[in-house]
Amino acid sequence: MLKAIVNADIKKGKINKNIYGHFSEHLGRCIYEGIWVGEDSEIPNIKGYRIDVLEALKKLKVPVLRWPGGCFADEYHWMDGIGPREKRPCMINTHWGGVVENNHFGTHEFMEFCEMIGAEPYISGNLGSGTVQEMQQWVEYITFDGKSPMADLRRANGREEPWKLKYFGIGNENWGCGGNMRAEYYADLYKRYATYVRNFGDNVIYKIACGPSAGDYTWTEVVMREAGHLLNGLSLHYYTLPTNSWTGSKGSATEFGEEEWFKTLKHTLVMEELVTKHSIIMDKYDPEKKIGLIVDEWGAWYDVEPGTNPGFLYQQNTLRDALIAGINLNIFNNHCDRVQMANIAQLVNVLQAVILTEGDKMLLTPTYHVFDMYKVHQDADLLSVEFENIYYTYGDEKIPQVSISSSQDKDGKIHISICNLNPSQSVDVDFEIRGTAVQKVKGQIVTEQEMNARNTFEDSNRIKVEVFNDAKIENNHAVCKIPSKSVVVLEIE
Repeated sequence: MLKAIVNADIKKGKINKNIYGHFSEHLGRCIYEGIWVGEDSEIPNIKGYRIDVLEALKKLKVPVLRWPGGCFADEYHWMDGIGPREKRPCMINTHWGGVVENNHFGTHEFMEFCEMIGAEPYISGNLGSGTVQEMQQWVEYITFDGKSPMADLRRANGREEPWKLKYFGIGNENWGCGGNMRAEYYADLYKRYATYVRNFGDNVIYKIACGPSAGDYTWTEVVMREAGHLLNGLSLHYYTLPTNSWTGSKGSATEFGEEEWFKTLKHTLVMEELVTKHSIIMDKYDPEKKIGLIVDEWGAWYDVEPGTNPGFLYQQNTLRDALIAGINLNIFNNHCDRVQMANIAQLVNVLQAVILTEGDKMLLTPTYHVFDMYKVHQDADLLSVEFENIYYTYGDEKIPQVSISSSQDKDGKIHISICNLNPSQSVDVDFEIRGTAVQKVKGQIVTEQEMNARNTFEDSNRIKVEVFNDAKIENNHAVCKIPSKSVVVLEIE
């Protein structure tokens, strides 16, 4: 029996809804076929956007969407993606498969898509191969309401009113694909470029600097020290790889046993260490926590599905990915004092996608269903949860068996999200609710018999959100049995 105390009277901060953000890159079939099929497509669409994908994302309440990359962002020149589509120049997507990018999905299409799904746009600017002027003009084109060459160009292209743009990233992975820079060099460039990312009218830009890859604490130290006074957010990228190696095989998305299951979840839990240690460095330069840690690339990265283009990063999504999503979201919730946004990679058909498409068919992945259950945490108050964990042992290694976060929404409802990492053993949990009287509990669950169970286009509802009945209230305690390899969300009133 795992005993936990949920302190309804100890609120530890607000869980920024943007922790439940997403990421869409011009990579493989994320944009084209995933989001955009064009107005002439036989696939049902509204103005070129897939209707089935639109509806699924609206249900998910996607708060923020990052675009156009990723590595693609630092070779993307935004003026190629405006004006009449048939006149837009083509380019080669050198990072992702060497395919032709026709630029049919550009600034207007992205901003319109965000409006349609109710998400805030988050644009990554080109610092790696772009100019200061180019970045400055992009922000002006999008947000300026007055008379200027860029505002007039926007109007000529069919958009009279400016858009609101809050989030702007100044470069992406500039330690790697974004220019292979030293932290000191990037910090100087950041200051230069950020100077010209201006606020027009009442539009205020939240400027996000390129932060570290995984455990590169030196990068965080340098950028915070040299440029912290000019930034609002610092990004962090960390991917879960079963093999924990970028060379050779990363591991299969679907063919794995308990050893790979254990290693994958072990590597996922490293996110706790990364967020903690980067936050400590940020605290030194920003003790008031005004600067957000923006985990704008995270998720599982496996070998591509057999027979698919290796540059398209298309992978299936199993019950294991549901656990990866639940664990990471619990970590971000619990660090909401510093983590202000997170963007899972990626939205459709790429890496740990919430949606997969094939022609006119679409399916929702296990990861989608976890985001659907967890959306109750958006903008809720984080509650203090105290418990002594039990351990899941495999061979001579062990990891925490249970991951938990809890919040209280504006209506006073308490939600507790629980992940049981053990693939073969359930766990009895007793939540003592302090600080308020509770009367009833209900729950939802994502689980399956097989650890590599997944939804396919032939069986698209094998894994879905189901009612969880194994919880009850006894003397202000919520008592439940959490099945093996499952993600559960309780709602307590």
